[in-house]
Amino acid sequence: MIESIAHKLKKKGIIPSKSALPKHIAITVGGVGRWKRQNPEERTRAYSLMLKKIYDVVRYQVAFDIPIITLFVVNSKVAEAEDFSEQMDALGDFFRDLARNVEIFKNKIKVSILGKWYDLPSRVVEPIKKVIDETKDYDNFFLNLCINYDGREEIVDACKIIARKALAEKMDVDAIDVDMVKDNIYSSYFLPPDLIMKTGTGKRLHGFLLWDSPYSVIYFSGVLWNDLREKDFIRAIKYYQDVKNRS
Repeated sequence: MIESIAHKLKKKGIIPSKSALPKHIAITVGGVGRWKRQNPEERTRAYSLMLKKIYDVVRYQVAFDIPIITLFVVNSKVAEAEDFSEQMDALGDFFRDLARNVEIFKNKIKVSILGKWYDLPSRVVEPIKKVIDETKDYDNFFLNLCINYDGREEIVDACKIIARKALAEKMDVDAIDVDMVKDNIYSSYFLPPDLIMKTGTGKRLHGFLLWDSPYSVIYFSGVLWNDLREKDFIRAIKYYQDVKNRS
């Protein structure tokens, strides 16, 4: 299997060695609003199509043997959106489908949710719980979905945890360091991303993996999330390898 993956990567112009490939790719789900304006006939299905695109990324993850993928799916401002209910309906349907997805179970992909997803309506929370429980023992690949997520809140929450420990006299304040903060953020169990791929036309990351991203290679694809294709994923990996080769 390793040889077949390496052969496929070489054909696509990617250096196949483990040391040359990113171990963790983080991707923003960007440009959905613009996509809706460009595709008015699909407006009512925009969020469903947005979430179905995640299955494509899962296929790329397995095909290119990328251990960790993290997707910024829903930010913490979602409750203020005019179409909040529409987004929640789409999310609930997606997670119910994800819990039955053959690729997830065949490839033993552990699904983790980063962010305050538990504050969302029960029609979203319950299917999320099911997916987490169904995949909790898998370790071939890791798929992290940022739901109701804010990078600054992630750091603030870590600080609160550390402060509570300090107040309870369980630790010396002088012992606080970057490793301790990492141990208490949502993504504590995962390596920082080697590559962040920004989809959409904007040039801002909106606090995505704010603590974990200072040394990440950032690739601005210029492609709307709903239009993302395998060739765009390949371009991002090639860009990462080019940057690493020049450094």
